[in-house]
Amino acid sequence: MSRSTPDPAALTSTSDAEHDDEFDPTPSLPPPAPIEGLKYRRVLLKLSGEALCNPEGTSTQSFGIQPETLTEIARELAEVHALGVQLGLVIGGGNIFRGLKGSAAGMDRAQSDYMGMLATVINSLALQDALERQGVPTRVMTALEMRQIAEPYIRRRAIRHLEKGRVVIFAAGTGNPYFSTDTAAALRSMEIHANALFKATKVEGIYDRDPIKHADAKLYTELSYDRFLADRIGVMDGTAVTLCRDNRLPIRVFKLTTRGNIQRVVMGDSIGTIVRDPKP
Repeated sequence: MSRSTPDPAALTSTSDAEHDDEFDPTPSLPPPAPIEGLKYRRVLLKLSGEALCNPEGTSTQSFGIQPETLTEIARELAEVHALGVQLGLVIGGGNIFRGLKGSAAGMDRAQSDYMGMLATVINSLALQDALERQGVPTRVMTALEMRQIAEPYIRRRAIRHLEKGRVVIFAAGTGNPYFSTDTAAALRSMEIHANALFKATKVEGIYDRDPIKHADAKLYTELSYDRFLADRIGVMDGTAVTLCRDNRLPIRVFKLTTRGNIQRVVMGDSIGTIVRDPKP
């Protein structure tokens, strides 16, 4: 008698994942159906840590988490989730600790990077709480194992969470020093088969020079990966962009603080700057 081959999707569950719904503080509802006209079904959104405390990039508050800002971001993400978007998130930790800054001050680079990873976990837990208060089921998955507060990152389980309509926050970067959260966002995008990587910033998109210092700076509406890397544009690190180029994953950079921008980009509106291969 031949034995049937088990469904690979069923293998994503482990003993603690099979009863996951029992620990879900949000109501158990079917995932939202995608609305008509939705361009991107599954995306990964990269947020800076500073966005949680200092969305406009001013010097009035550059440390910690501002509850009003956190709630506003969560409210907008909940609206995007309701469109039927499968949403993954990566958050930086610069509002708490930045690994490169610690290294520049004389700390061991690996040690300071690990501290930065822990900062991203703090931000991820804060955003999880804010999203769940908006009624959005959310999971935090960490590249460094800390089971008491979050799930360890397992790729197929992350995909299963997305399919069930849960927002997944990928914390602790890649779990390795010397890699930025931008690179973590690019890597997780590939692993979950996202349609695009979105990076929300404090400016409208990518400019030919710093728009804060130069009022006549020109906004690019489209840029190739090679041009991005050749010009050493600082909005995202080169490792992340190279990874996206090699896997043909489009990157869209846009302004976070303009209300409704996240919804506009998932619907396919041409705001900010898109980085991709040039059209033939």
